[in-house]
Amino acid sequence: MRSRADSLEFALLGLLSQSPLHGYELRKRMIAIFGPFRALSFSVLYPQLRRMVIAGWIESNEVDVTSRRTRIVYSITEKGAKRFEQLTETVTPDSWSDEGFEVHFALFSPTPKKNRVRILEGRLRRLQEKAELLRTDLEGSTAGLDKYLEEWRRYSLDSLEREIAWLESMIKTEGKTK
Repeated sequence: MRSRADSLEFALLGLLSQSPLHGYELRKRMIAIFGPFRALSFSVLYPQLRRMVIAGWIESNEVDVTSRRTRIVYSITEKGAKRFEQLTETVTPDSWSDEGFEVHFALFSPTPKKNRVRILEGRLRRLQEKAELLRTDLEGSTAGLDKYLEEWRRYSLDSLEREIAWLESMIKTEGKTK
């Protein structure tokens, strides 16, 4: 995924491949994927949905909610399902970047096993590199370092080591599944 728009496209197609959804529910589920601290505004969501309708990947239909109000429900098209399948078949370094990994992992079920393992291994390598840099930094420059910054770095290293252990476990588990 080269950009946030690509991550958004992948996530929206993945969510809509599960069931048709209206904009508010899509936004709610996207926040569950991206987290509450990376707000997804409607001013970002709806233009992306519009581009995807124009591309023919999704369609929008008005549904009566009450006698006074209609709601637009989005559903994936056959072309969109093929696009999503193509995206799940593609693994790039962006697949294990911080944002890319979250989106891919949230939609791991339809991703082929070999690609799940490649994404997990890529993420593992990336975090091992980060941890090594942080470890080296902590060992070499603690003198004169602000005590709170040093504590933050220790906390960050601890978090990385926990995620590394989790990734190693996930890779092992993936190796056992058929």
